[in-house]
Amino acid sequence: MKILHVVHQYLPEYVGGTEFYTQSIAQGLAQRGHQVGVFYRRDGLSTGLDSRQADDGLQIWAVQAGPLSARRRFMASFREKTISEAFDQVLAQFQPELIHIQHLMGLPLDMVDHIRRRQIPFIITLHDYWWICANAQLLTNYSQQLCQGPQAYFNCGRCALARAGRPSLWPALPPLAAVLAWRNRRLRQILNEADILIAPTEFTANWYQQHGVSAERLRVMPHGLDISLAPLQRKRDKNSPFRFAFIGGLSWQKGVHILLEAFRGLNTDSELWLAGDEATDPSYVERLRSLASPQVRFLGKLDREAVWRLLSQVDVVVVPALWYESFSFIISEAFAAGLPVVASRLGSLADRVEDEVNGLLVPPGDSQALQQALLRICQEPDLWPRLQAGIRPVRTINDYLIQLEAIYQAALSS
Repeated sequence: MKILHVVHQYLPEYVGGTEFYTQSIAQGLAQRGHQVGVFYRRDGLSTGLDSRQADDGLQIWAVQAGPLSARRRFMASFREKTISEAFDQVLAQFQPELIHIQHLMGLPLDMVDHIRRRQIPFIITLHDYWWICANAQLLTNYSQQLCQGPQAYFNCGRCALARAGRPSLWPALPPLAAVLAWRNRRLRQILNEADILIAPTEFTANWYQQHGVSAERLRVMPHGLDISLAPLQRKRDKNSPFRFAFIGGLSWQKGVHILLEAFRGLNTDSELWLAGDEATDPSYVERLRSLASPQVRFLGKLDREAVWRLLSQVDVVVVPALWYESFSFIISEAFAAGLPVVASRLGSLADRVEDEVNGLLVPPGDSQALQQALLRICQEPDLWPRLQAGIRPVRTINDYLIQLEAIYQAALSS
């Protein structure tokens, strides 16, 4: 089977859940004998299409169409001729039997027109809420509160103005709302035309259904994980201090500041290790450092092997998100390493972490409740081993790929 993955950004320039997932399944499919390509947009001053054959057997196409800003990323949905022409060139060259769209942020939506004209089946994985929320994260830029979705698109316009640093331009709201409504209609059309939609959790699938997406083509498929580098299940000395870890993006919506506020009041000899790229949001990282006690260690950006090494050295992973995570790979990685998880009782996180079974759930944004959960782990001697015993085996990438191949075959035969 010839499969082309389309994603907004890709490794090594970008490292995140969607990029990690795309690489993992593309590599896995190639190892199973399929011809696999990846098409993505790369930030840069120049324009044009670069092609390379990766060591893992993948054919990679990276298109550049000038430097990316938040505004250009949004406007690209409407038209970006350089990218559209490059994509059509890749379709003609690679001639895929099936397209797997991972994300279209920063890519022109008329790419789907090229797919349709060539009558190529395509499926979409719903990695976040971008298909309905232009912010992708269901968090407002003007109040940093959870959002339930478009309300006549005026709230979306207000969000866009706040992101652009122009919250006072109220006269622009009606035309901006109209633009966002057009975008939403176009994206809904694409969702309706996809052969199959994959949601990684029940929460994500239910959210999209509540916003008008047909359940008929939705498939709930929790992501699989390559556990070949996973450490042996963690064993700890009962007399040693606990080591808590956060691993992920150092950004406001991840709730890292909530974790630091909670940890600062613990008054124990425990440690907190933070792993994440400090260059993404330097001002936020500066705030985090101002909140950090001497027992906090900043580890910087880690590759996958380094993440596994870190998981072999800590006792608990904390996921204090303030937004609706659609899956959270770090939870799978923590469970694979035999580590309980403390997470926000929010969205998909509550689907994945069972309170008092394999971890603890706390209200999002509540530093006092989070502090009490961490304190319980430190002070209740039977809690950590009980939570560790409640961890079930994670789904492997091979199990996932078997189901994905069946999804592909269904799309090809529809």
